Amino acid sequence: MFKRSLIAATVVAAALAGCEQSAAPQQSSAPDVDFQKHLITQLVQAKPGDVIEIPEGHYELTRGLSLNGNGVTIRGAGMDKTVLSFKNQIQGAEGLLVKNADNFILEDLALEDAKGDALKINEGENVIVRRVRTEWTNGPDVNNGAYGIYPVQTTNVLIEDNVAIAASDAGIYVGQSHNIIVRGNRAEYNVAGIEIENSIGADVYNNTAKHNTGGILVFNMPNLPQPGHGTRVYDNIIHENNTENFAPEGTAVSFVPAGSGVMIVSNDQVEVFSNDIKDNDTSNILVSSYFTANDTATNNSVTEAFDQFPESIYIYGNTFTGGGSSPDHLELKALRIAEFGLNGSLPDILWDGVVNPEKLVDGELPEQYRLCIDNEDASIINVDAGNGFANISTDITPHQCQLAKLDPIKIAIAE
Repeated sequence: MFKRSLIAATVVAAALAGCEQSAAPQQSSAPDVDFQKHLITQLVQAKPGDVIEIPEGHYELTRGLSLNGNGVTIRGAGMDKTVLSFKNQIQGAEGLLVKNADNFILEDLALEDAKGDALKINEGENVIVRRVRTEWTNGPDVNNGAYGIYPVQTTNVLIEDNVAIAASDAGIYVGQSHNIIVRGNRAEYNVAGIEIENSIGADVYNNTAKHNTGGILVFNMPNLPQPGHGTRVYDNIIHENNTENFAPEGTAVSFVPAGSGVMIVSNDQVEVFSNDIKDNDTSNILVSSYFTANDTATNNSVTEAFDQFPESIYIYGNTFTGGGSSPDHLELKALRIAEFGLNGSLPDILWDGVVNPEKLVDGELPEQYRLCIDNEDASIINVDAGNGFANISTDITPHQCQLAKLDPIKIAIAE
């Protein structure tokens, strides 16, 4: 039987008496000391099966919150009704840090203006984040926290119907995880709207990514415990992701060109299909090896074991509109003018052309490793970065192939 804990914002005596009663919304700019103290106590003492309910109100906190334990639900009254503001935060690296938490649910509240990440979930199985808003209310700013919703090293993850705004790295980021569904979310004005990184098995669908630097990113980065593969990006709206990159210099996404719709870096077995991709000023889809992308960023040393090559990439059935008209980065600006003229645009798909020479057969990459495109009227440019841009090509013929389709991700908590 679930133990239900109702946190009254200002009436601490009632809360301590164990009474479930509603509290009037707060709009105070002063720290809510009693509320904060009681909420921290609730989180520290939480047991499996507890439901911590936070009433409607706007609560000012000075300390980050943390939960370490299984089977806990934290529930507000709605993402625009229960607001936890960390604008005056002086303690803690995150807004809410959740560690080692299996069967964890967070829903129906907002985390605003955290000093660092708004919500970080570090290790856990069967994790649900639903109808949560993370936002830095000052808009895009290099000093904003890096991540909005940030599960890492998790298994069976559902990220559903959330809103993420103005993170200086990624609004919604799932890293080093297994079996992931990211659906029905809205990501705006982040550097990366939605990012799947070094994760195995992800479905990203029915999301809206607008006005980010890059809309939806699927990355493998070096020096992490596992490489990722097997991501499907489909049925998303990916429009006008042209916000200037405001990530701190040297961070993993600082190389992402403004105007990137979908960007795939060094990841394998990625499908991009049935998306509405429109007016992303660099290119609607970019596919790159890590070392080409990294030339403009961190220049991190990597081990020989790291596979930099994006392979088995399948793009089909998308709707492309506009895009490529005003690319970021000087070399891409020059490329547009040189290849397509002053009034021209880069094609729908921009590929660096770098392949693994060890997998070539008679000078050709076997079909199962190729970038395959089955998308009516789509255009591509291969910039041949591995050969110093010597053989730039817009011939789509080598990419007119099909790959075996990935199976849907099935998670019991998402059914």
